[in-house]
Amino acid sequence: MPTISLETIFSEANAQGASDIHLAVDKPPMVRIHGELRAFDAPIITSKKIEELVGSLLLPSQREKFLRERELDISYQTKDGSRFRINLHFEKDHMGMVARIIPLNIPDLEDIGMPKGVYPLLSLDYGLVLVTGPTGCGKSTSLAAMINFIATQKPLHVVTLEDPIEFLFHSDKSIIKQRQLGTDMSSFAEGLKHTLRQDPNVIMVGEMRDLETIATTLTLAETGHLVLATLHTNNAAQTIDRIIDVFPPHQQNQIRMQVSSSLKAVISQRLMPRVGGGRVAAREILINNPAVANLIRENKIAQMKSIIQTGANEGMITIDQHIKRLLEDGIISQETALAHISSPQELK
Repeated sequence: MPTISLETIFSEANAQGASDIHLAVDKPPMVRIHGELRAFDAPIITSKKIEELVGSLLLPSQREKFLRERELDISYQTKDGSRFRINLHFEKDHMGMVARIIPLNIPDLEDIGMPKGVYPLLSLDYGLVLVTGPTGCGKSTSLAAMINFIATQKPLHVVTLEDPIEFLFHSDKSIIKQRQLGTDMSSFAEGLKHTLRQDPNVIMVGEMRDLETIATTLTLAETGHLVLATLHTNNAAQTIDRIIDVFPPHQQNQIRMQVSSSLKAVISQRLMPRVGGGRVAAREILINNPAVANLIRENKIAQMKSIIQTGANEGMITIDQHIKRLLEDGIISQETALAHISSPQELK
């Protein structure tokens, strides 16, 4: 590799088809390709060098904030138009960086294998649709594909609240306003409150990360807006529990009622290796129907899985059912399926 610069690192990572870039002191630059970390054939990065690289990214005000708060999330665009979501942090008093590569083109729902049962949800006038899963499972990509689909179907006002802005949306049919935490709004909760006065049809919340944001999101979903949001949860049942548990005990019965009426669907996903290279998303889809709403109100979330298992005609599927289908279609290997499925006997 030529002289180490961020442009060189970013360009090489793009060329290798990486999803993430890691810079740490006393290590060469490393990239994640199809879920595995690999080192560049390059010198190790010294503490002085990483400060130089990080410094080249930041405005004076951003540098001051980073040094004060010891964490910073930003987006960055290279000269060739490539975009990155970057987290800057300190580790043992040294700077560190992780950059997520954001594809230039927003994929179609078909490209990402989104089940057809999700499509009707994107035509709803109001309600809450959640995309959940662990870090790095493609939640942002799924949300971007969903927003892009919505914005091209009919003229709408779409507002996104992000930290930071990732995919850039363009639509001749709709107005899409992308607001970034820190520069366009002080917090997700404040941004959501003021969004009510901006005549939105669809709102995307990058992450429901605290009680106030969750409470405002639920209210918006009840008052005539379609809201898409993410949570770091592994399945539908855990998602509903997380939303309710964030509230004080004396409010939880009221919140169960609110969730049972405003929630439209939970799409939980994880990425796994695809046969022949790359990765594919396995998803669990919960569609809220009278039976699901009743379980939420009565706090019988543990019974949710059985409803998903028998709800195929409504577009529902469990993660195990989807893994089995991916295996039968030759998209994933038997080894991958066994590593991710919770009930291995279903594969026999």
